[in-house]
Amino acid sequence: MTHKKQTLGEFIIEHQASFKYSSGELSSLINSIRLAAKVVNHEVNKAGLVDIIGQFGETNIQGEDQQKLDVYANNKFIQTMTNRNIVCGIASEEEDDFISINSQDEKHQNKYVVLIDPLDGSTNIDVNVSVGTIFSIYRRITPIGTPVTIDDFLQKGSQQVAAGYIVYGTSTMLVYTTGDGVNGFTLNPAIGSFYLSHPDMEFPEDGNIYSVNEGNYLDFPLGIKKYIKYCQMEEDERPYTSRYIGSLVSDFHRNMIKGGIYLYPKSTKNPNGKLRLLYECNPMAFLAEQAKGKASDGFTRILDIQPTELHQRVPFICGSKNMVEKAEEFMREFQ
Repeated sequence: MTHKKQTLGEFIIEHQASFKYSSGELSSLINSIRLAAKVVNHEVNKAGLVDIIGQFGETNIQGEDQQKLDVYANNKFIQTMTNRNIVCGIASEEEDDFISINSQDEKHQNKYVVLIDPLDGSTNIDVNVSVGTIFSIYRRITPIGTPVTIDDFLQKGSQQVAAGYIVYGTSTMLVYTTGDGVNGFTLNPAIGSFYLSHPDMEFPEDGNIYSVNEGNYLDFPLGIKKYIKYCQMEEDERPYTSRYIGSLVSDFHRNMIKGGIYLYPKSTKNPNGKLRLLYECNPMAFLAEQAKGKASDGFTRILDIQPTELHQRVPFICGSKNMVEKAEEFMREFQ
């Protein structure tokens, strides 16, 4: 006898009471992300058929070339969340500054801010490799009734109330947490609904996959070089395997299911690291910890870092707990 799979909408309603700020707004917000994800997924899946692949012709605040689909996804997520009238502010990796949003009926009455990487790994679009969206949600800390300020966005990752990602891969999945474990939902494109397919996702405590761009090996700190060599040694029955896609969402997703570690350390080219604390590292660290994994900059828990700017970069090591702790051991030993 087969059981009817639960939809994301049903799951949100059923679990709303377990969320400590059970007002319905967060549920509406997750629903608006779900809606935007379906629209972006539709464009990603036909990217080769329409004039949406390739570069947009502009660079973003990071100095990176924007892809056409980057711009499309950014606009679609901002538009969907703004139209639903449920957030008071949005910060995007693609925007120079945060966006303050008035609620239509009463000014600035909404409680949540969203930080988003609309299309992570977008340089992979042209070659048909999985890309994703990463989102992070906080309760505002400035008084309700006033416009949001930068302080609402520069909160430690430990203050997140929800975070998640959508991976546009062989199937499209939405994976998220509200601080009560991690659950994954797969889109049925025929019906247009996400169904609970991966309940209570957890990192295996140990894994045998390490994910790092070894092309940057010479620029890495000594601790990371030593850890990579440790992963490559075969003694003690330690046959680790290297798997690196170059899409954080895809690498993280695989490692959470199979067990592994993802490393994007600082380097001589990127002395502060490459990944963005607010749009990539904090949401992924929150997910990792909720899935019994670990996330660190090599020395400090990611969720304990106090952000100082919207587009701050940090080194990032994340994945199966024992593997991350081993990498930290090498970082401390070869500081």
